[in-house]
Amino acid sequence: MDVNKPFADVPIGAVRDFWNARPCNIRHSPKEVGTRDYFDEVERRKYFVEPHIPAFAEFSRWKDRKVLEIGCGLGTDTVNFARAGAYVTAVELSEKSADLARRRVEVFGLGDRVTIQVGNAEELPSLVAPQTFDLVYSFGVIHHSPHPRRIVEHLTRYMNASSELRLMVYARVSYKLFWIMKEENVWDMAQIDELIARNSEAQTGCPVTYTYSDQTARELLAGLRVVDIRKAHIFTWDIDAYKQYEYRKSPEWANVSDAELSALEQELGWHLLLRATLS
Repeated sequence: MDVNKPFADVPIGAVRDFWNARPCNIRHSPKEVGTRDYFDEVERRKYFVEPHIPAFAEFSRWKDRKVLEIGCGLGTDTVNFARAGAYVTAVELSEKSADLARRRVEVFGLGDRVTIQVGNAEELPSLVAPQTFDLVYSFGVIHHSPHPRRIVEHLTRYMNASSELRLMVYARVSYKLFWIMKEENVWDMAQIDELIARNSEAQTGCPVTYTYSDQTARELLAGLRVVDIRKAHIFTWDIDAYKQYEYRKSPEWANVSDAELSALEQELGWHLLLRATLS
């Protein structure tokens, strides 16, 4: 195993099976899956606990423009791009996630603006013919692929001088990392790849989760010009209450102000937000 690529030997089928078993955010609502009420609640919950997403995506900015989304999941961001007037082509590894995203597009009458392809983004040109998009967008996805650099190399074929890449990957050093180490009582930094992968998602046992520092994120995007890089997102909610669809701060965060939290997130946020253009 290459110590710099600890998940390179993981079969893509294992990643697909993991997300088919429980698509990301599928339990964000107790309502009937696939209904308008269900999708509305999934969206409210997602953006309530991750309010930096709409600001990062800037949905309205892409009106009448073409967006390529790598990893659409249940289609929350997909639908918001389309509602704002964009034309979206999305690629999704998980068949179950893609089916629900297509259902969502249908429910909201956006079928003329969204196309969803199922497949491995490491083989992107076999799914979407290389062409120019105004925005290439991927939020919390490529770090779950065994070879994320392959995806990035493909993405440059879908951009021109005026295109932009907006990408979220997980941060190497974060409050989440220290929380995981505390929960598992493991303080050996040599084990953090395994620890993070096992605990990175709501369902344990994710087979692949890479994390990045500013430097390794720039290496991931070699060949692109990184124009902005910053951290966001510390989950401050009481987990037991959250599972019951209640929002109550964990005791350790109860007296932390929004300004203090924002400052901490810049140092210890779990989400590393990158914006890049062609060199």
